[in-house]
Amino acid sequence: MSLKLRDLIRQVRACKTAAEERAVIAKESAMIRTCIRDEKDQYRHRNVAKLLFMHMLGYPTHFGQLECMKLIASPHFPEKRIGYLGLLLLLSEEADVLMLATNSLKNDMNSSNKFIAGLALCALGNLGTPDMSRDLATEVEKHLKSSNPYLRKKACLAMSRCLVKVPEMVEDFTEKFVTLLKDRSHGVLITVVQLMTQVMLLEGKQEEYSPASPGPARTAFVKLVPTLVKMLRNLLSSGFSPEHDIGGISDPFLQVQILTLLRLLGTGDADASDEMNDILAQVATNTETSKNAGNAILYECVQTIMSVESEDTLQTLAINILGRFLLNRDNNIRYVALNTLAQVVAVHHESAALQKHQNTIVDCLKDPDISIRQRALELIYHLVNASNVESLTAELLNYLVVCPKDHKGQICSRVLKVVDRFSPDDRWKIDTLITMLTIAGKQCRRDVQSATIAYITRSDDDIRAYAVHKLLTAVRDDDGSQTGLNSVGIWCIGEYGDLLLKPYTYTDRSNEQPISFVAIEPQVIVHTIEELVQHPNCPDSITQRALTAYAKLSTRFSSHDDNASKLLEQLVRDYKGAQSIET
Repeated sequence: MSLKLRDLIRQVRACKTAAEERAVIAKESAMIRTCIRDEKDQYRHRNVAKLLFMHMLGYPTHFGQLECMKLIASPHFPEKRIGYLGLLLLLSEEADVLMLATNSLKNDMNSSNKFIAGLALCALGNLGTPDMSRDLATEVEKHLKSSNPYLRKKACLAMSRCLVKVPEMVEDFTEKFVTLLKDRSHGVLITVVQLMTQVMLLEGKQEEYSPASPGPARTAFVKLVPTLVKMLRNLLSSGFSPEHDIGGISDPFLQVQILTLLRLLGTGDADASDEMNDILAQVATNTETSKNAGNAILYECVQTIMSVESEDTLQTLAINILGRFLLNRDNNIRYVALNTLAQVVAVHHESAALQKHQNTIVDCLKDPDISIRQRALELIYHLVNASNVESLTAELLNYLVVCPKDHKGQICSRVLKVVDRFSPDDRWKIDTLITMLTIAGKQCRRDVQSATIAYITRSDDDIRAYAVHKLLTAVRDDDGSQTGLNSVGIWCIGEYGDLLLKPYTYTDRSNEQPISFVAIEPQVIVHTIEELVQHPNCPDSITQRALTAYAKLSTRFSSHDDNASKLLEQLVRDYKGAQSIET
């Protein structure tokens, strides 16, 4: 005889190893199979309950699927309840045996017991296949008109599944949803609004429909915008109701669902958007933010404002709400705010309201949570423009110092794009790129190095002189680890080494002070490259760049310093026996 569920749980908990647990489950599974084979009806509900426990532990339970069907067909509610629970957990909509449940579901939907009908509706709402949806849609429709709010609520959820599986039925049921919006039960209202939202999403996926040429669902539902606005206003102005109050807010779940539906209806529709502007402003200004329920409503309100054809003042209000979210101590709220602002800035590139929160966003780069830092980083890329490029690029370079190594390559590429697009002048561009190579030259990609060389090559002699002096200083100060910096530096020294033989002076833009570089002796330049190549960890690519630089410098220094020329010839000669073909 098989164990009771309670005894099976005790035995499993008493197991000290995984092997002991598998042995207990295998033994009990064999006992259950024996009961199924012997048709012991009195143990059927107990066996399915034990199979559910085994399923939760991750063991195979497919052999008990037909037992669930037999329990569903039972006239007794306790057995039906276990049967439906097994159906929902042990079967998927791809299971072949599911088609056997269609008739049982139909019979149970017509039951006088509301809980049995509710079980059938719940099963259809979770596992309904296209065929089941077509066969049972009329039964679900009857419950949409039921006098019992419990059944109306379940029917709305089941109908949502039916329409997802059979989208062509949407047109037949659209008008029937309108009357349900007048229901007094909040549970029914939530489900019918969800159902309407689902219908809108389904219609939006069909190519023949758009806001310019709306489908039957949008045409019918857009007339209900005043009704939805009135519902939302009543929720905001209603007094305390213990049944629906959460954190001092009246039914936040229903408010969020209404705002979601309004967003879908207002997208691309100026008239519908105009009708909801006032209520959106009211929600944005009057909702309490001290509790998560209020923050959820405000987040959905912001999403709606930024999606519909709202006024500029309303959009500014929405952005300011996200700015307040950034000051919240809860990292989840801050993450949501950063994520939403990134979506907003993709549409409103030059919004002054966004720029007001620039300092708050930059502060998020110092947050210990890496997910917050990453979202802030993405947002800063979008915020950069010609007026703030210098300050924001400085923040990006500061973050480059402390960010994880595997992120540095991507950040270097992004900084390159920012510099290329918004650079105020060539000197600042070259200065920024050299600083970036000094910080993350080892991680930056080859295209960043090539772009830096290209910028220097296309510049005039004044910028080239500045760049080569700056690079020589950076290469001398480096310990040989920043290969990207060394690669760019050696190439530029070889190409423009003659500019190092002259002193160079320029005036700093920030403080109007002159800054000078002294002339460098040819032998000092050669020794700088030589020391770099002789570093124990010097890669072959740097050695190859150095040999090319030696060849170029031997020509450029031939008329300036014979000793330097002889040293260069000797350095090139030393590599005649190199085993690398490239070298």
